[in-house]
Amino acid sequence: MIRLRLASITDLDILLHWDKQQHVIDCDPYDDWKWEFELKRNPPWREQLMAELDGKPIGFVQIIDPFEEETHYWGELEKNKRAIDIWIGEEHNLNKGYGTTMMNLAIERCFKNPDVSRILIDPIKSNKKAHRFYERLGFQFIEERLFDDTACLVYELKRPTKTNK
Repeated sequence: MIRLRLASITDLDILLHWDKQQHVIDCDPYDDWKWEFELKRNPPWREQLMAELDGKPIGFVQIIDPFEEETHYWGELEKNKRAIDIWIGEEHNLNKGYGTTMMNLAIERCFKNPDVSRILIDPIKSNKKAHRFYERLGFQFIEERLFDDTACLVYELKRPTKTNK
């Protein structure tokens, strides 16, 4: 069973290890998560979560409120959205359905707040597998955009309603 739990400084070594894995680098080659600093703080606009399979870490999920997030990475957005980052740590855990389960848990977590209307993601433009993955989950392409000089595709998932479930 996969579950999400809050990440902490005790996860530092595994996250630093995962950052060196080629499939993780391919998804976000220019990012420095500043783990040593970020794992020690818990701002109200962010959740950093470890995904565990039967108690063993297999991946990471970050959920942010892009309206409140302090760097304004997403630019000026209206309230009541969330943005998700996700990855599987070890390549041998890819293509086993773990990512789908992790995303479904993250989506459920986002929409638990009745005010949240949409979820955003921003896979890099060259990551065609990620685009197909998010589209299978119901995300719709919005636009191509540069984030920190990296070409990304922005996708959005609207809150399910009785008419769009």
